[in-house]
Amino acid sequence: MTRENTIPRWFDGSDNMHRTARAIAKYGPVAQAPLAQLEGLTSGTLSRIVGDLEELDVVVEGGEDGFGEGDGGERRGRPQTLLQLNRQAATAIGMKVTGDEIVATAIDFGGDAVTAAYRRQIVDRQPDAVVALIVGLVDDCERELALRSLPRPVGVGVAFGGHVVDGSVVDYAPFLHWNDPVDVGAVVFERTGLPCAAFNDVNSLAFMESWFGEGHGLGSLAVVTVGAGIGYSLTARGELVDGSNASYGLAAHVPLDSRGPLCTAGHVGCSQCLTDESLATQYSELRGTAETFDDFVRDARDNVPQATLLANRICFRIGTLVAAIANLAMPEKVVLSGESAFVAKFDAESVREGIAQFRHTQAAPVDFAVVDHPASDWARAAATRVIGEYLR
Repeated sequence: MTRENTIPRWFDGSDNMHRTARAIAKYGPVAQAPLAQLEGLTSGTLSRIVGDLEELDVVVEGGEDGFGEGDGGERRGRPQTLLQLNRQAATAIGMKVTGDEIVATAIDFGGDAVTAAYRRQIVDRQPDAVVALIVGLVDDCERELALRSLPRPVGVGVAFGGHVVDGSVVDYAPFLHWNDPVDVGAVVFERTGLPCAAFNDVNSLAFMESWFGEGHGLGSLAVVTVGAGIGYSLTARGELVDGSNASYGLAAHVPLDSRGPLCTAGHVGCSQCLTDESLATQYSELRGTAETFDDFVRDARDNVPQATLLANRICFRIGTLVAAIANLAMPEKVVLSGESAFVAKFDAESVREGIAQFRHTQAAPVDFAVVDHPASDWARAAATRVIGEYLR
């Protein structure tokens, strides 16, 4: 992002103030005592910081914890006041761009949607046409925020399935057939006046889940997505474990099954065998007729034998992929998502068997969840990245 097109910092203050506000966003509602331990601050220092943040309306009190009562209900010291981010202080707009449509919504600073989910179909995938749709969706969200007397957004986050550099330039977006750099952030900023950042979609989903979802309060979280492609992202202490190559689909060719199908790169049984296109091909081979992914899903739900057989195989392979991630990255929890994550529910037992097959018997069980995210959640995820930038 350029100096002009930069999501501003929420407030002026010390590094400890910014770090504390960010920690409250990640772990709140949270009492001061555990927060001081998390941030390595003395109780006196933290009290002064919290007082300053409350004066700036960044942090508000959110009830009391249960530490003030013993097991039998007797009082055990004073209950501790819980701190949380002021969710009503500002809003952010987020969008998810696929090869066919763009979905946009605005959120408050608690990560919840405060406008409708607006959609625009992509007819022309040329960058100018796509950016024009993004600008139109910014107008839609801003209009509703104004009608509801909600704060003007501090910025716009746009999530792509692809590779993003400098938080603004999309230099690879396979679903849009973009192979040359497109400075999405700069153009949207120029046309709307709102700071705009571009992000990888799976990284954004992992960030949202870490701050406001399945990973809230955890030390680490891994997110795997299955659908048109295979995605993977990891967070530690609420921050993305990122790098220049992280959004190139590095989990797309993990070996899973030595008897599995060939992918287009010539690998046998790699994680590409979990994609929708591969599942359609595998099901067609089992049936001896041309079948689609939707045909497979319908038949699996109707207990058609070939579909059931393929579902068992796929679920075991999903378990194998989850085990590989759990063993190597050692996250506290693994979330499976994406437009086809529901396939894992066809045979949960095979998923567990796949995990167990490649997990040390003395290792702790893998905390694993399948989460269905509608398109609007992916848009919310991009908006949470704006919150993260605002709190940097």
